[in-house]
Amino acid sequence: MNAPLRRVGVVVMILFGLLFANLNWIQGYKADEYRNSDYNGRVQVAEYERKRGNIEVGGTAYALSKETGGKLRFQRTYPGGQTYAHVLGYKPVNLAETGIERTENDFLAGTSNQLIANRVKDMFTGEETGGGNVLLTLSKRAQDTAFKQLRDNQVGASKGAAIAIDPRTGAVQALVSMPSFDPSPLASHDTNEAAAAYNQLEKDPDRPLANRALSETLPPGSTFKVVVAAAALESGIGQQTQIPAGRSWTPPTSGQPIRNAAEGICPEPQVTLKEAVTESCNTGFAQLGVRLGADKLKEKARQFGFEQEDLTVGQLGEGGLGVAASRTGEMAAPGGATDPAALAQSSIGQRDVRMTPLQGALIAASVANGGSQMRPYLVKQLLAPDRTTSYYTAKPRELRRPVSGQVASDLRDMMVSVVKNGTGQKAAIDGYTVGGKTGTAQSGPDTPDHGWFIGFAIDKNGNAVSAVCVELERAGKGGSAEAARIAGRIMQAAIADAGGR
Repeated sequence: MNAPLRRVGVVVMILFGLLFANLNWIQGYKADEYRNSDYNGRVQVAEYERKRGNIEVGGTAYALSKETGGKLRFQRTYPGGQTYAHVLGYKPVNLAETGIERTENDFLAGTSNQLIANRVKDMFTGEETGGGNVLLTLSKRAQDTAFKQLRDNQVGASKGAAIAIDPRTGAVQALVSMPSFDPSPLASHDTNEAAAAYNQLEKDPDRPLANRALSETLPPGSTFKVVVAAAALESGIGQQTQIPAGRSWTPPTSGQPIRNAAEGICPEPQVTLKEAVTESCNTGFAQLGVRLGADKLKEKARQFGFEQEDLTVGQLGEGGLGVAASRTGEMAAPGGATDPAALAQSSIGQRDVRMTPLQGALIAASVANGGSQMRPYLVKQLLAPDRTTSYYTAKPRELRRPVSGQVASDLRDMMVSVVKNGTGQKAAIDGYTVGGKTGTAQSGPDTPDHGWFIGFAIDKNGNAVSAVCVELERAGKGGSAEAARIAGRIMQAAIADAGGR
């Protein structure tokens, strides 16, 4: 009789043990998953009981929450519409957040460990203190100008991007991707309406949800010549050193000649390096790249930031909006040896070279800032819900130093010549020293070329006040000149917003 009872007792104890283990598994390991599940309606309602913090630019909230009187108490709205969409992102009811709404979600929602004192206070008062506020680095004038100028560009481009940064700090002054979208419908409490808005955007062949300024890479064309020129200067070639040029040049191993954009560009057998940059001489840079070698070009590009896979733009620490890696490609034949034809094409920003607009702005900023490349960032400050306490204030820091001060000075002189005497004259700003480099890149055998411009503005005291990259996808003839014009307008707006003339 005792043996059967013991067996029953053992079974019962095992069952209780399994039940206890399951409860611990659910509460200890699976709790967060269940708590945050889209199917957990109670958590969803609780999340919207607390007013989400603002995301602000220049004292104006462009992401804020308004009381609805409904089951979900607060509605997220975006008064800036399409202008700020790719920076702010959106906070949907049943989908994942994007943009700054995602990267600063815990602070905005009030659930960050930094705001624990507010939650403890709420336990005694019964209140729901709102989330914290995120202040961005953007210049309102520069952002508005970038959006309007891209949208209304004079060459009919429907896709593109623009980004401007302060070369001295890395603070992002403007970040726009075209086409854009209105985030407000995606944050609708009517989940069917939100899903329909998302599906429409997702199916759009122009991909308006894509952040082209950070996540898209395209051949940069002649803007890459700044990198090649930096490698040349470090190899002992000076601004006035004569390099081979000519109307056309056929690399060894290739039957395809490289030509300049027009017959009048560097037809002479030789030109100076400065003339080659000013005129954007393809034949000169193709031969120069082959002379320098693939290893030097790839290493110099890497020093400027190419191949970096972990860069983010948000706070200055970890996290933030992801940035696609810019690439130089292998410049090699199938057997692995350097292919002179591939190297020549790469030296003028074609072949397999790919660059993000952010990378273009960082190149220009490094040149303008004496060779120091500052880490780009978007979040300037985190403020308490009552705005009395700052939990984070950005302290700019150097990301890398791709060139020496002397090389940066030489590059600056040559890029200023591009705006004064060459292909970038539309970027000029009265009263400021403006330098830059245009780029025209082939997009395919039967499609219009991409238009690029990277550049910077320096005030009369020698301070680098803005660096910019504008890319117009498949803009065709005049695309790079239009990119230069837009870049000048953006930098001028950034200067004005900062109190400059």
